[in-house]
Amino acid sequence: MPAPDTSNVRAARLAQLRAAMARHRVDAVIVPSADPHLSEYLPGRWKGREWLSGFTGSVGTFIATHDFAGVWTDGRYYTQAEQELAGTDIRLMKIPSGASLLHIDWLADNLDEGNTVAVDARVLGLAVARLLGDALAARGVTLRTDLDLLDEIWSDRPGLPPEPVYEHAAPYAVLDRADKLHATRNAMAKLGGERHVISTLDDIAYLFNLRGADVSFNPVFLAHALVEATGATLFVADGKIDASLRARLEQDGVRVAPYEQAQQALAALPADSSLLIDPRRITAGMRAAVPQGVRVVEAINPTTFAKSRKLDAEIDHVRATMEQDGAALCEFFAGLEATLADAHRAPLNEVHIDERITAAREQRRGFVSPSFGTIAGFNANGAIMHYRAAPEHCAVIEGDGLLLIDSGGQYLGGTTDITRVVPVGTPSAAQKRDFTLVLKGMIALSMARFPRGTKGPMLDALARAPIWAAGIDYGHGTGHGVGYFLNVHEGPQVISPSAPPEPHTAMEPGMITSNEPGIYRPGLWGIRIENLVLTRVVDNGEFGEFLGFETLTLCPIDTRCIDISLMRGDEVAWLNDYHRSVRARLLPHVTGAARDWLELRTREI
Repeated sequence: MPAPDTSNVRAARLAQLRAAMARHRVDAVIVPSADPHLSEYLPGRWKGREWLSGFTGSVGTFIATHDFAGVWTDGRYYTQAEQELAGTDIRLMKIPSGASLLHIDWLADNLDEGNTVAVDARVLGLAVARLLGDALAARGVTLRTDLDLLDEIWSDRPGLPPEPVYEHAAPYAVLDRADKLHATRNAMAKLGGERHVISTLDDIAYLFNLRGADVSFNPVFLAHALVEATGATLFVADGKIDASLRARLEQDGVRVAPYEQAQQALAALPADSSLLIDPRRITAGMRAAVPQGVRVVEAINPTTFAKSRKLDAEIDHVRATMEQDGAALCEFFAGLEATLADAHRAPLNEVHIDERITAAREQRRGFVSPSFGTIAGFNANGAIMHYRAAPEHCAVIEGDGLLLIDSGGQYLGGTTDITRVVPVGTPSAAQKRDFTLVLKGMIALSMARFPRGTKGPMLDALARAPIWAAGIDYGHGTGHGVGYFLNVHEGPQVISPSAPPEPHTAMEPGMITSNEPGIYRPGLWGIRIENLVLTRVVDNGEFGEFLGFETLTLCPIDTRCIDISLMRGDEVAWLNDYHRSVRARLLPHVTGAARDWLELRTREI
């Protein structure tokens, strides 16, 4: 729960915001969870929604009028938001998914003709801006995008992060910068764009083989890029790229310019030129800088497709990384079980889990950082989908129950994301039933075969079917794309019922995606089992190419939580085959107690 005085601080900030609204004759303010790059995870400077509301989830939109304040977020964060908004006048507004635009409907329904809504165009996605503008205009409401009221009231607002940019080098960077730029220019030409502006940070990091540390857990840096037929400009803050790296970039035709000059560069484009933009990956502020005479071509960023389809050599690095990560998890789980079995141990809490699992990964080759904040939730806390333990509010792990651990690592050779649930004491029959249903859903998707071109959202029901059959559902997507030493969440593929099955969501060979169904019982327990899977061709015959999944993650699934009576023979066979593979590939990397634990937890059932 928030500290006792937090609600008073938030009330004061909201009062300051409303005073600024009055000065500018604004009736409503929107503060999205976004930065100028439409990032999921934000640098401190753009955590305005969190600063105003106290809600720390990664998805949410804050809206304030003179007599109302609310945060719109989805089912992954309902419990967390209720806790973090408690004691304030800020309402939780529930939406079906993070992509929902119900807040736009709310504004249209609750504002009067002649009212004015303000939102900073520099952090407002272009596609959303168009929907917002149309909805408000239909009600006679004015939309202002030239105001950043946070700058007026946030006196100690963080500046731009200063961390240096560095090169993602061979052997892990399989294609060099020049090859990636050449491929991007070819894609631009096919789409009819002479120039292409990119603002999404993982696209930029991928294209230029660069990495940074401007955003927690994601090895990216703040930048915009303008790619042209014979060169490219990287707009990044002064001092972040040293002289030697700058020289190597220049050899590849990449000029480095100050971060704040990106919009000026767009404004200076020749009137008879053409520019490729991705309306879902650029802000309204960047689009507004483009002169009217420029022909704008709208299509998904070519780099979004390119980075999602990992090359064979990259996949080899990912497989090796999974062995390192799996070995770290063997060390961690062996130590955890020994601690839990020690009757004379000091109390163990959820924060200790994060510390221990990170310490185990730090010993492995190529490890850089966690890929997200570890979720370690015991019993009721496991039902909070994006729970984050803190010293002031965390559970002691004791008695009987289930411990959910969702964690991951950033390695030079790949990004990992895994969830396991382990029993503490004796799990109940109801807990075993839920665990087995989730496992059946995960196995169903793991074994899926489907024609090439199948849209990712169409696969979601395969994982839910065993859970639906029991009259249960879960409030998050089943799968997200995962980067190659990049963001733990990437597209364009997604396995989710709330995502439209658009052409760009088609599953393609080389894509790495999570497989993570779950069951969550508020106040009791949560279960999620997650592996990363690689899409690959499994058949090519009379009916064309068929795709399937190779499981990449290497870590035992705890069989003590399984109700074997609910498992079919093919499901048992899949699990035993998986455990044989885990054992064979991890044994060379572990010794002692970790080796003993691995052999014990991969026994056939």
